[in-house]
Amino acid sequence: MKIFRSLYDARDKKTPARPQRHHPKSKTATPARADGPKTRVLRGDFRDKLHAHLDLHAHAFFSSLGRLVDSPYTTIMTITVLAIAISLASVFYIAVANLQQLAGNLEASNQISLFLRDDISEASARKFAENIRGNPAVQEVKLITKNQALEEFQTFSGFGEAIKALEKNPLPIVIQVLPKNTLEDGLELEKLLNTFKQAVEVDFAQMDMQWIKRLQSIMELARRGSTVLSLLLGVAVLFVTGNTIRLELHKRREEVVIAKLVGATNSFIQRPFLYSGFWIGFFAGVAAWFIVAVMMLIVKQPIEELSGLYEGDFHMLFLSYSETAALLFISSLLSVLSAWAVLNYQLHKLKPE
Repeated sequence: MKIFRSLYDARDKKTPARPQRHHPKSKTATPARADGPKTRVLRGDFRDKLHAHLDLHAHAFFSSLGRLVDSPYTTIMTITVLAIAISLASVFYIAVANLQQLAGNLEASNQISLFLRDDISEASARKFAENIRGNPAVQEVKLITKNQALEEFQTFSGFGEAIKALEKNPLPIVIQVLPKNTLEDGLELEKLLNTFKQAVEVDFAQMDMQWIKRLQSIMELARRGSTVLSLLLGVAVLFVTGNTIRLELHKRREEVVIAKLVGATNSFIQRPFLYSGFWIGFFAGVAAWFIVAVMMLIVKQPIEELSGLYEGDFHMLFLSYSETAALLFISSLLSVLSAWAVLNYQLHKLKPE
């Protein structure tokens, strides 16, 4: 009724008023204002239409939620299935993120050890180390002098007394180089190693390339596997939501047919069903977040205790605020898209007799 009343008011406002005559030389003639009756009518029409549009959307938004509450068994079953699928995809994502963190901690063992020649002085070695630090492919450089190497060897080798009997320190100066992104580009890492081998100051360069290649292959396999499984689970979300909306449309078929007979457009009929898809996806995303949180809490303590036994400092990663928002957005978006695709197909097939 509010829409029709606003239309009648707008029609009455559009009736032009009788123009008043003014003498051309009269000083009392007032100039025409830019904000005339026609402009005010247009503003009123736009405001009324906007309010009516918002009211319709608000009604569809909350009425769709009410319909889901009215059928709790079906709603809970659908949301549970979707939450399990979304939580599995999230678990794979978190697992890859934690593997990358663990691999990042292992990168320290992928350093290049440069054993300098005996005739290289400590000052020349420091200058060579500074030149290496200027390389954009290098993350960290550590210089170990002959005396430092001897002290470490005496401490950890168990041959301290035998070393003291030597007249000359036989250990060379060592430069430890930690490259950047050792798990991403093996070819660049090999080029960097060959560059160091060709340096005049270097007598021998060592790095376990086989271990790095294996770790790179494991991480690439984990990333691709997570992507494929997430896509498959996303398709499952689409089909489950689409089937739920299709059943709801079939249950309300008579209502939809009557709406079509009185002239309702497909977009008007689709609106409450699309909001139902949104609610289903949103609640499924929230439930999936709680499932993932419980799973992470169960395995967090044993994994961190295992890391401590190996003298590691590994802390499990969880979904951040931005990742949680992305999870809710993606789950809601998939459900809305699935609902729209099903409705678009079914409503074009459905024709009132």
